[in-house]
Amino acid sequence: MSANVNGVVTEEWTDQDYEVEMGNGWKELGLNFVQNKMAVIGGVIIILVIATALFAPFIAPYDPYKVNLKLQFQEPSAQFLLGTDMYGRDVLSRIIYGSRISLLIGLVPTLISMVIGAIIGMIAGYYRGKIDFILMSISDMVLSFPSLLLAMVVMYTLGASLINIFIALSVIGWAQTSRVVRAQTMSLKNKEFVEASRAIGVRDIVIMFRHILPNCISQLIVLFTLNIPSSILSEASLSFLGIGAQPPASSWGLMVSNGKEYLFNAPWVTISPGIAILIVVLAFNFFGDGLRDVLDPHLKH
Repeated sequence: MSANVNGVVTEEWTDQDYEVEMGNGWKELGLNFVQNKMAVIGGVIIILVIATALFAPFIAPYDPYKVNLKLQFQEPSAQFLLGTDMYGRDVLSRIIYGSRISLLIGLVPTLISMVIGAIIGMIAGYYRGKIDFILMSISDMVLSFPSLLLAMVVMYTLGASLINIFIALSVIGWAQTSRVVRAQTMSLKNKEFVEASRAIGVRDIVIMFRHILPNCISQLIVLFTLNIPSSILSEASLSFLGIGAQPPASSWGLMVSNGKEYLFNAPWVTISPGIAILIVVLAFNFFGDGLRDVLDPHLKH
């Protein structure tokens, strides 16, 4: 809205003007995202997998935990679309229920590591000095180890369980986030709005969480979507090695591990969950790439 004050035309924005501008911004982001066909396909697959995990009891044709040795190693057919495993359990039903574990392990440790990494990154980038040196040295130590090897050390130390998987994947995932948030914090801490807040006596913790963190959201969203497939693959690797999810859980990695001995006699037992892992990981990667191009196009290059 324009106003004429002493012959000078000025712009006066109302709440309605801000809402309209914000709506146009989101609309433009949505249109840009839709243009990326692979990202849209990835998003559709993710929605379908989430729906499958939520409604698994209604979708699964059989009980995934029911053992029937008379039906072991049944080939894929109209009755068992993906065949049965060494215990006569329906492979399709176990994959459907396994989507719950894979999504849970993909989302929860990633979210925990993002929160930890964001807090550490803001503290290091805002205060600098010795605090920055100590925190980033720890971050470099974590990043210097192969992630799977570090997760294996944690799992062997704590024992194989679902909770310990959360801890292990959170331990190896926060360092990358802290680096990204630290760099963003360093570029924002000397901006005018931060200096103005500091000048009027606003506390550091308020500045970090009210002014700096919101400006890191786009990078965090991109990292979140791209780190989920890494967590899923790490869980599958740990379960394949026998230190992840434990029987009778229908984890996809555990299914691949249990079926590897029968790869030539009953390949569907191993190949089916392996394909499920491949599809979900690719879907999250395509979706994350699309979000990166829309929310932070500078990272694209």
